[in-house]
Amino acid sequence: MIHATAIVDAAARVDPTASIGPYVVIEGPVRVGPGCRVMAHAVLRAGTRLGARNVVHPGAVLGGEPQDLAFGGAESFLAIGDDNVFRESVTVHRGTKPGSATVIGNGNYFMQNAHVAHDCRIGDATIVAGGALLAGHVDLGDRAFVSGNCVVHQHVRIGRLALLRGSSRTSRDVPPFCLMDGTHTVRGVNVVGLRRAGFEPERVAAIRRAMTRLFGRPTHLGRALDEVEATAASDEVRELIAFVRAAKRGVCVAPRRRGASFAAAD
Repeated sequence: MIHATAIVDAAARVDPTASIGPYVVIEGPVRVGPGCRVMAHAVLRAGTRLGARNVVHPGAVLGGEPQDLAFGGAESFLAIGDDNVFRESVTVHRGTKPGSATVIGNGNYFMQNAHVAHDCRIGDATIVAGGALLAGHVDLGDRAFVSGNCVVHQHVRIGRLALLRGSSRTSRDVPPFCLMDGTHTVRGVNVVGLRRAGFEPERVAAIRRAMTRLFGRPTHLGRALDEVEATAASDEVRELIAFVRAAKRGVCVAPRRRGASFAAAD
C-alpha cells in the first residue's frame, strides 16, 4: 500500500491498511492510522499523527513548522483525529512551544488552499472553505462553517454552529449559532445550520430571541446579557451567554449601517 516512489522515514509508523501514493514524503516520527489515504505529492512532516480514515489530497502539507518568530525548533505536534479530509494544497502547522500541538478533531473538511496555523483547536464536523486563513491559537467550535477567503485573527474563538460568510474577517470572538459577515458583524442566526443539526423550531426560536436582543442593534451588551440570562429558556441560550461572558478579545458587533436588517439575514 506504499507506492514505490514514496519516501517514508524509518521512524514513521504507517498502518498496513493505509494507502500512501506516489511521491509522498513522510518525514520523521509520523503516525498514519488505519484506512488513511495519502495522495500523490502530499507531505507529512515530523510530529504529525493521523487517526483513522483520513484523506490527504495532492499537495497538502501537514505538520509544517509554525510561522511564528518565537519558534525555536523545539519538538511539537499536529494531532489529527478520524475521518478528516484535507483537499489540495491545504497547509496545517504544528505547535510552537516544546510539546505543544495543533489539534484537529473528527469529521472535518478543509477545502483547497485553506490554512490552519500553529496551536489551533478544531472541533468536530467543521468546514473550512477554500482560501480561508485561521491564524495561530484559533479555537473553532463543532460544526462551524468558515466560508471561502475568510480571515480569522490569532486567539479568536468561533462558537459552535457559527457561520462566517465568504471573504469576511474577524479579530473578535464569533458567538455560537450566528451568521457573521463583513468585519466581525453579526447579521442573524444560522437557521439552516441549526435545522440541519436537528434543532427543533422552539430551540431555534429561543436562540433567535436571545441573539436579537444581544446583537440585533447596537446596545449595552452587559445589560443585554443580564436580561437574556434572567429569562434563559434553553441550554443553547445559556451556552451563548457563557461564550460571550468568557470573551477576552471582545465579541462581534451588531450591524451599524443605517437601515441594515438583522432579522432578514437568516
